[in-house]
Amino acid sequence: MSMVKTFLTLCLLYVSILNAQTINDNKKLAYIVSDIQIPFWDIMARGIKNKAGTLGYQIDIYSAGNDKKTELEAVTKAINDKVAGIIVSPTTSSACVTILKLAKNAKIPVIISDIGTDDGEYISYISSDNEKGAYDIGQVLANEMIKKGYDKGTVGIIAIPQQRANGKARTTGFIKAISEHNIKSADIKQQVNFSYQETYDFAKELISKYSNLKAIWLQGSDKYKGALDAIEHTGKKDKILLITFDAEPEFLDMIPTGVLVGAAMQQPYLMGQYAVDSMHNHLNGKKVEKNIQLPILAVSSNNIQKMLPTIKRNVLGIESTKEQK
Repeated sequence: MSMVKTFLTLCLLYVSILNAQTINDNKKLAYIVSDIQIPFWDIMARGIKNKAGTLGYQIDIYSAGNDKKTELEAVTKAINDKVAGIIVSPTTSSACVTILKLAKNAKIPVIISDIGTDDGEYISYISSDNEKGAYDIGQVLANEMIKKGYDKGTVGIIAIPQQRANGKARTTGFIKAISEHNIKSADIKQQVNFSYQETYDFAKELISKYSNLKAIWLQGSDKYKGALDAIEHTGKKDKILLITFDAEPEFLDMIPTGVLVGAAMQQPYLMGQYAVDSMHNHLNGKKVEKNIQLPILAVSSNNIQKMLPTIKRNVLGIESTKEQK
């Protein structure tokens, strides 16, 4: 009897070793992203790709083009390819629930990088402190409005979808900040297709509808020109302030010269690296933090020079020559 037990124990040990080897040998990951045409996601993808390469993983990147059907097709493809793990930046928090269910059924671990989920099981959630970041940039705007004597005016908000957890957090933090200075929000417009025209139309509508509008807060960054053009075309240049969330390379010149009041800059390159590190640790049996929240940089003309090295790498994903090799 003892020999049988010993044999069974050895068999189970052998199977466990085989399973561990299979996990360790499978060095393929998938990154499913809402829309890689948006610079923020492209930078995050580069952070993921860089860290994956360093750790010896192959990474397949699937962009959903902000379309839920395409997103689900990408998840199915990744599952059929038997990837070791999935990193996802979903189109919405609700869409992520379905992604997590599919991955769970296939026994594939998932790391969420930004946006979040309404429900479901995942290994780790890498996020930015959206509420604190929005609060801090709200303070920057409020102080600038007071300085210019605009604090009796209102602020229009062009927001990312508010069904996203990060969208809700941004709005909450920002409203709290400006309310502390008795500055009111005029209105909030939610983006759908994230286009230049949509941003332009929303900004123009806010300016036309609210005569006391003194600032616009854009909850993204890549279509900032739509807002600036609307301000100029309505004859409000130098009369309406613009502040954003996230950043573009041009902001390094625009903030010091006052074209933009400032920007709440997430660190997408760093977030991508954290996501791969977390997946790697999980696949190798190490403990992983369930929620990893990175700080958002509230950048204005007062601090941009000091923060430049961090902005270039972690925010804009400008890799050093060593990292590119």
